[in-house]
Amino acid sequence: MKGLKKIGQDLTGLFLFILIIGMFLAGEFIKGWVPEDVFEGSLVNVITIFLSILLEAIPFILIGVFASALIQVFVSESLLQRLVPKRFPYLALLPAVLVGALLPVCECAIVPVARRLIKKGMPTHLAIVIMVTAPILNPIVLLSTYYAFQNNLTVVIGRMAIAFIAALIIGALLYKLFGRQDPLKQRSHDHEHHHGHDHEHSSNKLMQTLVHASDEFFDMGKFLIIGALLAALFQTYIDRETIVTLGSNNWAGPGVMMGFAYIMSLCSEADAFVASSFGNLFSTTSLLAFLVYGPMIDFKNTLLMLAYFKKSFVLLFMAVVTVTVYVITVGSQIWL
Repeated sequence: MKGLKKIGQDLTGLFLFILIIGMFLAGEFIKGWVPEDVFEGSLVNVITIFLSILLEAIPFILIGVFASALIQVFVSESLLQRLVPKRFPYLALLPAVLVGALLPVCECAIVPVARRLIKKGMPTHLAIVIMVTAPILNPIVLLSTYYAFQNNLTVVIGRMAIAFIAALIIGALLYKLFGRQDPLKQRSHDHEHHHGHDHEHSSNKLMQTLVHASDEFFDMGKFLIIGALLAALFQTYIDRETIVTLGSNNWAGPGVMMGFAYIMSLCSEADAFVASSFGNLFSTTSLLAFLVYGPMIDFKNTLLMLAYFKKSFVLLFMAVVTVTVYVITVGSQIWL
């Protein structure tokens, strides 16, 4: 019975995915059959932003789920246990930051990777450090930030420095507050147990990887669609003038821009170009808050986390990230 329910969920997710892509590709044809006033005003903005977020995120989601599947198939629990120092949880934070910096994935793609690492036995605080650093410190984001702010290297260096320091503090606080508790939901239809057992003695690693990746993708797809739609609604109907007024304040600005980053739900590979367009309106610290907070936690990322992590842990994670990033960015005014 559970197997039939799972198949039905997968087919529904596949149908919605194909429908959305088909509507995007056949947009001009559909527009010709629909009254023109339907595609005027704010509705067309919602549709455009929704599709742009979705199509921007899907390639990185695919990267994330394949990375997650590769970890499931090729990385053993014993290997992780040997690599992670058990006696020195705080000293292990620095290697975790460096691992995150080597992963070229955005904030939505890193969620399944972090989940898989935890299920493989990696301590929660280290997996979360990798999750918050990978979308900011990886080489692709560094290059995109440099390209967007080549006339203001303070933003480029500040983004990387603040993200590095914030990740260490976030990891330390989560270990102190959450310890070694299991943050993951217990899912009765979890694919690791089902497929891992079925293919335990199989030599076809490629097939195992594809099976795990497809399961992850369609599990996450519905949350990505919901998050993209709500983010598009927020971006369309939010009062931009109020944000600009508050964002120029040295104390309120970072908080406002953090909220703006959360709502906009941009991929970290593209957010620097959006931030650079606000360069003449907002303070440097406000821009840094936008560039650091958004990749660590945003609206669609929150929905993805809620799909797999316990609500109490997600709320704790959001609080720790919010307070840490705000305090560091406001404090960076002294250096800047």
